[in-house]
Amino acid sequence: MELASSIKAGNVLLINGKLYVVTKNPDHTQPGKGGAYVQVEMKEIKTGTKIRERWSVSDKVERVRLEQMQMQYLYKEDDKLVIMNPETFDQFNMDSTLLGEQLAFLEDGMMLTIEMHENDPITALVPATLICEIAECEPVIKGQTAASSYKPALLTNGLRIMVPPFIEIGNKVVVRTEDVSYVERAK
Repeated sequence: MELASSIKAGNVLLINGKLYVVTKNPDHTQPGKGGAYVQVEMKEIKTGTKIRERWSVSDKVERVRLEQMQMQYLYKEDDKLVIMNPETFDQFNMDSTLLGEQLAFLEDGMMLTIEMHENDPITALVPATLICEIAECEPVIKGQTAASSYKPALLTNGLRIMVPPFIEIGNKVVVRTEDVSYVERAK
């Protein structure tokens, strides 16, 4: 149990048997009359339902510590992902929606960071950057500088990205998976 005044964005709280992630740093308010309070915006992890709670700064809340594990993605079965613990070789199914928009980056054998609570997967993340191949883009125009103009391109995994003008079809590029943005040409 922790004081409500110590809550930060990204904390996972257990409220009425449900897990919530704090979506932004709480507002601490000291009104002229009455006691100070903390207003917290949260999202339920399982359903995505957003709520706002107001607690006195001295109220106690239950903060949950998630266990982070490196797991290997094996294959997709219907809407489930089959994941394996590389140390014990135990396999389990995980809902593919836990990856959200990062699902398009998934490749067989890829290592994922899985956050678990009581052996139940809560969130899953692909690596922060990945090397992807360009499937479609406009041709290179001679004399065009790479100063500030970017052009649209399509990756082989189906995602769209903006790339510098010197990038061509078949080039491999480093992509930041968090926001699907170009980092650099792969070496």
